[in-house]
Amino acid sequence: MKIALDAMGGDSAPASTISGALQALKKYSDIELILVGDQARIKKELTNQGAPSVPDRLSIHHASQVVEMSDSAIDAVRRKKDSSISRAVELLADGGADALVSAGHTGALVAAATIRLRMLPGVDRPGIAAIMPTENHFFLLLDAGANVDSDPGHLLNFGIMGSVYSREVLKFKNPRVGLMNIGSEAGKGNELTKEAYKKLAAAPINFIGNVEGHDLFASGVDVVVCDGFVGNVLLKTSESLAKAISSWLKIELKQNVVRLAGAMLAKSAFTAIRRRTNTEEYGGMPLLGVNGICIKAHGNSSPKAIKNAIRVAREAVAHKVNPLIVEAIAKA
Repeated sequence: MKIALDAMGGDSAPASTISGALQALKKYSDIELILVGDQARIKKELTNQGAPSVPDRLSIHHASQVVEMSDSAIDAVRRKKDSSISRAVELLADGGADALVSAGHTGALVAAATIRLRMLPGVDRPGIAAIMPTENHFFLLLDAGANVDSDPGHLLNFGIMGSVYSREVLKFKNPRVGLMNIGSEAGKGNELTKEAYKKLAAAPINFIGNVEGHDLFASGVDVVVCDGFVGNVLLKTSESLAKAISSWLKIELKQNVVRLAGAMLAKSAFTAIRRRTNTEEYGGMPLLGVNGICIKAHGNSSPKAIKNAIRVAREAVAHKVNPLIVEAIAKA
């Protein structure tokens, strides 16, 4: 299984991406990695990390340009045709890789994948699927930021694609799909959610109706559908809140000896909670709907997060998610 990795994408690339790649090679013996980016910088970083210039099951695909976070998504695709993102997408489109992973510019990845890979039959817009932890399991949030604007048909597709991914990869037998809204009643929301509700209710999925913000982190839903604007705000707010709560706890637990003693006794519980809310553990988010396996990692991904994003790509390829999505969309 060949996976293309955008070696230049991310806040601390190529150091973090290459370190994560080396970790993944040690962990998974059935993968080959193609590092896409500036060949000289990649080889130098491999040397810095004590690896051979080209380790076993690893190759380098040169790309002379890098998409900066300040670049416009469309301009980056049009003007930086030799960027690491564009070259990685081309590898996937031409059959040189089975999947790709990038921690780079989200908009550029979505634009390049949409233009070069095209959409799956029956799908108009791709959606980013993010895993979010709850009280005792997790749910899939879709769309987490691929599209600022969506119509009811797009939300229907997100519900179907999320249901397939949740069933096949996350192993929920009959995923419960909910529509993010401001009330639980069918008539609540704006025109987008009202129309989307009707379409989702008629689809061959386990649609349970609207879900509100205070329902998300309970255990009643497996797939949450929303447009990318709402989804991205929800995702980033939740991540920042988790970090803030962790900081508040550290401050309060250091206030006196009694609290410190209690913290030591509850250390394993705090560790478990941190692991559950740590984005590194989840790795990357699949871009569902495009004709290829694309995994978007966080821009600030650590080596561990990159390794886990490669794991997500490996799982998506192994479970053959895209043909199942096409089949489910056709039925709807």
